[in-house]
Amino acid sequence: MVYDFDFTPKPPMKSGHLKMGGKNPDGIEINVNSRYITRGGKPYIPIMGEIHFSRIDRNEWEKELVKMKNGGITLVSTYLFWIYHEEIEGELDFTGDNDIRTFVELCGKNGLEVVLRIGPWAHGECRNGGFPDWLLKKGIDLRTNDAEYMKYAKKWYTAIYDRVKGLFYKDGGNIIAIQIENELVDNAGHLLALKEMAVEIGFDVPIYTVTGWNSKYGAEIPPYDFIPVFGGYPEAPWTGHTHRLPPNPHYFLHPMRNDSAIGEDLLCADTSGGDNGYRMDYDLYPYATCELGGGIQVTEHRRPRISGKDIYAISLCRLGSGNNLPGYYMYHGGTNKIGKLSTFHESKKSGYPNDLPVKSYDFQAAIGEFGILRPQYYMLRMLHSFINDFSEMLAPMDAYFPEKIPERGDTSSLRYSVRTDGKSGFVFINNYSRLDTLSEHGEVSFRVKTDGKELVFPQKPICVKDGVSAILPFMLNIGSSTLDYSTCQLLKKDGNNCYFFEIPGIRAEYSVDGRVIPAEAGKSIDVNGAKIITLAYEEALYLDTEKQVLSVDDAVIEETEVTITPETLDNLEVPHKGYRQYNISAAGTGEFVRLAYGGDRAMLFNGNTLIADDFYYGGDWIFPKKLLDESSVVIILDKTRDVYMEI
Repeated sequence: MVYDFDFTPKPPMKSGHLKMGGKNPDGIEINVNSRYITRGGKPYIPIMGEIHFSRIDRNEWEKELVKMKNGGITLVSTYLFWIYHEEIEGELDFTGDNDIRTFVELCGKNGLEVVLRIGPWAHGECRNGGFPDWLLKKGIDLRTNDAEYMKYAKKWYTAIYDRVKGLFYKDGGNIIAIQIENELVDNAGHLLALKEMAVEIGFDVPIYTVTGWNSKYGAEIPPYDFIPVFGGYPEAPWTGHTHRLPPNPHYFLHPMRNDSAIGEDLLCADTSGGDNGYRMDYDLYPYATCELGGGIQVTEHRRPRISGKDIYAISLCRLGSGNNLPGYYMYHGGTNKIGKLSTFHESKKSGYPNDLPVKSYDFQAAIGEFGILRPQYYMLRMLHSFINDFSEMLAPMDAYFPEKIPERGDTSSLRYSVRTDGKSGFVFINNYSRLDTLSEHGEVSFRVKTDGKELVFPQKPICVKDGVSAILPFMLNIGSSTLDYSTCQLLKKDGNNCYFFEIPGIRAEYSVDGRVIPAEAGKSIDVNGAKIITLAYEEALYLDTEKQVLSVDDAVIEETEVTITPETLDNLEVPHKGYRQYNISAAGTGEFVRLAYGGDRAMLFNGNTLIADDFYYGGDWIFPKKLLDESSVVIILDKTRDVYMEI
């Protein structure tokens, strides 16, 4: 079957309408038009990964940032949680793990640019969304232009600025963007006031962002002052029930940016757009994301277990739908601190609808809480390699879809799109959906337009099986030859040479200057002075890196006398009925400890101090051996309620 596209012309690109842009001392300008970001006048696709410096030991910062860079991340985003820095009013703390300046400088040292997400309200599963308790007790109208609130917000912004001044892009530094607030969907006036205040203080950057999602029409934002950034997760553990969710729309290729599921725990069902007629004008902005799931958090009542393909397929689908700033939340997990006055995690006792781990913010992320690389790290790395090497070509390409896009719940129709400039392009296929089985499609080929002519490829149709996600290039210049199409996926370039990898389940071949050439992993094809190099999938997965191999020892546990009391758990806001306690140790030379357990959660204490915890969602708990000492005790809590699990 030949699959076609709706090539209805897109609205013309707009430029100069957004209040964006800025130069560094070398005169290199970053700017934004309605389609994409430019650097030095050339199209550019940053790849953004979220990591929270205050949730990671500063001694680990540089090592973990290097992992992010090696994973293809070029732009680091990080929240500043107000409660971490001013738990007690007037006692500011930007030292130790709270040292934002050193963190930004380490990013710069390793060639990474930075987005500061300065709040004041941040969420990030932090207590009060990051607001200090003392601020809530003042009884002022928070997250509005209330004069008293704005006075405190200005003090907070000023405190941040004082620590990072001189590190902005205009200064030759690496801070290129600021996010104002988070998930504020219906108060454009407040967002604008916060931005104007931030700029007045000195936050002068090329790009300003706000979260753009809302339950229906997109967040109500000032139309020219921000880029709205969107998201998409493989699951929704904030959802109140414990049943399986319906098919996830993020495994489809479609033009919709807004995700009505994000923020359901905090946003009401129909805020902006219902009464005042507001509709976000998406044609003003490039399609940018800040919360593509790099994993997903677990909650007390929902414990999804995420695979690498769950994450990779969403990122590929959003890229194929026009995303020109892939941004992951979280790309790197972390560990919540415990303050002088309270824990810093969200819980029902702190007014949040769900209970979360006290310490763990692992998020099942590409890089976990303790620096462990998950399968999606390597899978996304292949996608990032392609984006980083071909962003100048890809960014201006518009996304086109079938005339009839499959509806949510459709497991039998092929999901596909194309990004093209009318001359060359890339066909995106996703026949994968989390927890679903999709129909196999035999005899698949695509009809695209190139220089006004039709190209149907591949010449011999391919079979697309369940689980296949792929990007197929067409009319790509390699040296002085033209790659008419390939059924291998483009990975990277090295001079005129291009590297591809075999897509599992799809026949591998190239058509060069009209000649079909079978592909074979490990072999190269000479094309007029350039080479096409084909890699096996596994070779591409770990190209230019080594697969992380953990040295793990099994935990040794034995029953112990009571050391942790119910009062201790109450103080940590941990709901409990029954629990077991054990002394814990680990023999051997391994760097990590593996604890196999069942129940609701496990908590590691050294003495009476909580060091780490884990919500059970179907696997063993692996944590660094250095966390253990002679006083280490693990408690395992029994289940207290119905829980959604995928085991």
